[in-house]
Amino acid sequence: MSHRETVLLADDEPLSREFLQEALQAFGCEVIAVADGREAIAALGQKPFDLVVTDWKMPHADGFAVLTASKQADPDRPVVLVTAHGTMHTAVQAMRQGADDILEKPVVLDELELLLERMREKRRLLRENTFLRGEALGGEMVVASPVMQAVVELVVRVARSRATVLVCGESGTGKERIAALVHERSDRAQRAFVKLNCAAIPEALLESELFGHEAGSFTGAARRREGRFELADGGTLFLDEIGEMSPAMQSKLLRVLQEGEFERVGGNRTLRVDVRIVAATNRDLEAEVRAGRFRQDLLYRLAVVPVTLPPLRERRDEIVPLARHFLRPGMSFDAGAEAALRDWPWPGNVRELQNVVQRLAILCDGEVVDGAAVQRWLQPGGDANRTASSTAGGEPIHVLPAVDPVARLVGRSLAEVERELVQRTLVANGGNRTRTAEVLGIGVRTLFNKLQGSPAAAASGD
Repeated sequence: MSHRETVLLADDEPLSREFLQEALQAFGCEVIAVADGREAIAALGQKPFDLVVTDWKMPHADGFAVLTASKQADPDRPVVLVTAHGTMHTAVQAMRQGADDILEKPVVLDELELLLERMREKRRLLRENTFLRGEALGGEMVVASPVMQAVVELVVRVARSRATVLVCGESGTGKERIAALVHERSDRAQRAFVKLNCAAIPEALLESELFGHEAGSFTGAARRREGRFELADGGTLFLDEIGEMSPAMQSKLLRVLQEGEFERVGGNRTLRVDVRIVAATNRDLEAEVRAGRFRQDLLYRLAVVPVTLPPLRERRDEIVPLARHFLRPGMSFDAGAEAALRDWPWPGNVRELQNVVQRLAILCDGEVVDGAAVQRWLQPGGDANRTASSTAGGEPIHVLPAVDPVARLVGRSLAEVERELVQRTLVANGGNRTRTAEVLGIGVRTLFNKLQGSPAAAASGD
């Protein structure tokens, strides 16, 4: 952890409360201790807590009342129930009501330490899942033009149906983000959003990626593997670059769209799935049909609702708002920079704009990006064409000499080097001692011993 976890401790027995408070503090937690359930419920409304540890039997309000109040305020906050009545009935009842774990009195320090590690791991996984979901669905969508507002309104309306959607547009216009919006606004939003770029998978492997395979179905297939259709069952499958799919694969995809069933590669059991398809292409599929490269019946199945994204050059009123959105917080563009951004044709569309803005944020001095900086990076190749020996624009590029990472360690004791390595690894892992121990290849107990008396460890708090 990069901060000291704040724990709300509720226990009406003074000796038990003092023992748990000191133990939690010894394990790096900041503890607010109260003497009954009513005080605990009141404290929940006054301060954000990372963890709640509550006794079961207390006056005024019991542990279950504290559990309920905590989960109503923050469903993801772990709650641990402490009880001297450690029966199976109590454990089952607590878990059914949402408790994350149970401690039995008298509490053993090793068990408390393990419990804290489990709670920290659970919170880490919740944060990771939230991050990955954000990565899968894309970030916040910026809409600043009437034409894109019309597109979004159409997508939101269509999302409520089961219709297949075909998103068309040039590369970099945001087709994947529109597909994610269809999923987000549908009744499938809590299920999987699975993506597959048809152009990025070799033809020989695409069938296996879509439908999965049985063990031994081809060389290297050591075990059964589920395909994207199975992974997306109940959710949405986004097929990007659908125009790159071969006629043979088009026929197999058509069958799934028509019948909702398929077989894994090398299998003979028919599987049924409920998957909403959103496809995308930068090709003119009607022209591909006329040329005999794309099945007309598949196009009809995919384009139940066609959505066309205009290129960025046709929605210039979105260029500056998008650029501001992509810019690092605390930075801004001056008038010259915004004019230069608006005047550029953006052949790479939104993706090109995002890349340029991120580059400007990294390489510009100061907090304000001026027009000269934008113009420099919008030239063909930009500053990337400069070499270490060039002096384009009269500004030589200075290449720093290579640094020997071991040189500064020479002359220091092994103990001193080890102590610095442990402390820096702890900081790099956000103060998470379990993760730090894994990276260093040592046990958590060993890590605790090495950190004993370390100022950095005390400050991190895990």
